[in-house]
Amino acid sequence: MLNLTPMVRNLLFLNLGMMLLTSAFMPNLMGWLALYPVQSELFQPFQFITYMFLHGGLMHIFGNMFGLISFGPMLEQRWGAQRFLMFWMICGVGAGLLYTGIRYYEVNQMNNDRQAFRKAPSPVRLVDYYEDHASMYRGYEELARAMKSDPTNAGYIDAAVKSVDGAYQDALRVPMVGASGAIFGILLAFAYLFPNTELMLLFFPFPIKAKYFVTLYGIYELYAGVQRNPGDNVAHFAHLGGMLFGFLLLKYWEKNQSRFY
Repeated sequence: MLNLTPMVRNLLFLNLGMMLLTSAFMPNLMGWLALYPVQSELFQPFQFITYMFLHGGLMHIFGNMFGLISFGPMLEQRWGAQRFLMFWMICGVGAGLLYTGIRYYEVNQMNNDRQAFRKAPSPVRLVDYYEDHASMYRGYEELARAMKSDPTNAGYIDAAVKSVDGAYQDALRVPMVGASGAIFGILLAFAYLFPNTELMLLFFPFPIKAKYFVTLYGIYELYAGVQRNPGDNVAHFAHLGGMLFGFLLLKYWEKNQSRFY
């Protein structure tokens, strides 16, 4: 039987309850509570909190809740329920803030390139636009070849402009959901407070100390966030945001030792 502490249990049930509610009874809630880019008309400030209680599927919530029940209880036992909840929320909101800031820059760049394309459509600019901002899409290559063979064709130009506009609008409608940012803050705190605890993981054939595991995981997330392979829909910078805000909060608590526990 899992030895769940009170706040870990509450967060587990809340996340599972929201998963059931949004998947079986009120699916429209997902579109309202998820975290959208700031430029989107769907964005609302409260989404910085609500997004972390939503998940995109069974494997998504399983991974996050497994992390919660594996590493959360020791932290709650050390801090108490209220401080654990505060840490969880700050890491989750911080993850959303970092992700949103980077996404704000990306969407602005996408819009700038869209406007430049509309002013001077060309097959080269069409290919560059998709390779830089929407490489997961297909079909633009054929349209670019058609434009190259007949550069003055109004039908090809109109189709290209609509395609570029559509990709930009799609980007505004893609939200972020999940407790991963908060979970990565929990991982960081666990490695910080219990660095030499040995973990036995499915994808490691031997025990690894928490401090090495979290360091390697953080390096991978940074690489994956910068590299950004086509089709990768994981919010790597949200994970890093959770770790960053978790680290800053731990250092702040250390500085104020009288309020650390």
